[in-house]
Amino acid sequence: MEEKRYQVTIQGETITVPQGTTYETIVEPYQEKQHGLIGLVSVNGKIRELFKEVNKDCTVNYFTMRDDVGYMTYVRTATMLFLKAVFDLFGEIPAAKSKVEFTLGNGLYINSREMVAPTKENAKLIKEKMLEHVEKKTPFKKFSMSIDDAKELFGSHHMEDKVALFAYRRSSAVNVYEMEGYFDYFYGYMLPNAGYVKHFDIIPYEHGFMLLLPSKKFPEIVQPFQEKKKLFRTLEAATEWGQKIGMETVGDLNNQICNGSLSELILVQEAEQERTIGEIAKQIVERGNVKFIMIAGPSSSGKTSFSHRLSIQLRTLGKVPHPIALDDYFVDREFTPLDEEGNYNFECLEAIDIKKFNEDMTQLLKGECIELPTFNFKIGKREYRGNYKQLGADDILVIEGIHGLNPKMSYALPDESKFKIYISALTTINVDDHNRIPTTDGRLLRRMIRDARTRGSDARRTIGMWKSVRRGEEENIFPFQEEADAMFNSALIYELAVIKQYAEPLLFQIPKDAPEYYEAKRLLKFLDYFLNVTSESLPNNSICREFVGGSCFNV
Repeated sequence: MEEKRYQVTIQGETITVPQGTTYETIVEPYQEKQHGLIGLVSVNGKIRELFKEVNKDCTVNYFTMRDDVGYMTYVRTATMLFLKAVFDLFGEIPAAKSKVEFTLGNGLYINSREMVAPTKENAKLIKEKMLEHVEKKTPFKKFSMSIDDAKELFGSHHMEDKVALFAYRRSSAVNVYEMEGYFDYFYGYMLPNAGYVKHFDIIPYEHGFMLLLPSKKFPEIVQPFQEKKKLFRTLEAATEWGQKIGMETVGDLNNQICNGSLSELILVQEAEQERTIGEIAKQIVERGNVKFIMIAGPSSSGKTSFSHRLSIQLRTLGKVPHPIALDDYFVDREFTPLDEEGNYNFECLEAIDIKKFNEDMTQLLKGECIELPTFNFKIGKREYRGNYKQLGADDILVIEGIHGLNPKMSYALPDESKFKIYISALTTINVDDHNRIPTTDGRLLRRMIRDARTRGSDARRTIGMWKSVRRGEEENIFPFQEEADAMFNSALIYELAVIKQYAEPLLFQIPKDAPEYYEAKRLLKFLDYFLNVTSESLPNNSICREFVGGSCFNV
């Protein structure tokens, strides 16, 4: 019988391959030409893992570690390799119960929950075991299982978090990965074998280990770990609070929704945020000489709602807050710097008239009366509309803008007159113990539904500009996180179940031939984990209201 063959077009070249050829074999000649490792392919517009076989004539494109989807595949594969090493060295339960909690710089923090001592010796053992699998290119095998069989499998391997997750899956089957007797479930794609994970390091940290990985920009270099103690403590506090109320994973959240007690969870979460905001206000007042509250955070962190709620708390303590937006100090449009692509770069520090801001704030600090500017975004110029300001004994300025934590932004103001706050939506609820939810996903979904509601922008546009937004955050916000006097986590444990109903229709509108389609499809699959709930029971001052609508604040 004649062997079946297929026509495959890749990089403008058409080749003929026999049935049974993997995509790994097809992209192998192109691996050396790439600075980033090729980890996935798209076949006629659908993403496929490299161990999949060609089964029809097709056009193939590939993704490297420099692409978002390729990079996350590397991270995911390295995570399973870490857990496999723990499984080999310390047993089934320590691997099953280790929790992948959050990223910190180039480190992925994995809490071993006191089952593996976080020592240098154990970190070395884990790394050596991982390298053994890298050397022998231990394969990752993928197979489909019925939901019931998967629940039975993971239940027998002490992964009750996955059993709870699968209880709410609508599909009849799930994909399971296996690596030499270690079974796990992952949300997303995997590399073909451990040999692809060549660059990583392991160090002990707090209650577990940091899995250090290269960046998308430099996929073959693992930078030394840069500690961010304040950010870690903020993330850890949110994670511990979730543990206390029994809300660590999506399965826990879905259980609470089904039990009819979500309204109580919403009230408890909102009360916890209000308590934290009150504590920050108290810290500000106890300083005694604070006149400028500088608030900064990445896109869709809820800065506006937070500023309003903080101002209310300050009023209860006898202060008179006044909001100021750093955006009102933009330089006139013709003086705005351009980015690499020739577009206005509104997110760089040079887009702000720093000198004028410092002059105005210094005059206010001296007790002088000044006229504050308002930036007219339609004509691209600063205007003066009679907004005069003079600070009394109890007056305090609440200043919001992405450069608020940068010392250069307020160079002329004495440190004792400033109180800096970093705010971000630091998602701490996990899909399950081994599948964390990136904080950027929550913020992207927040921005998507707000842009659609307030600006008429479709999801395709929001996703398309997200990479540029993220680049601006990494350059202008994240380097100054640790400058903050206080950090506030605006993420709400329940919010993705609420956001789902608003985000899904927007994502479904993105056509298959659009570059943003892959990201839309990934987000839709992600939202499928959550049961849907209405926003009716949300308080009207909730940060979530800033995005879904119905806020009592002017947001």
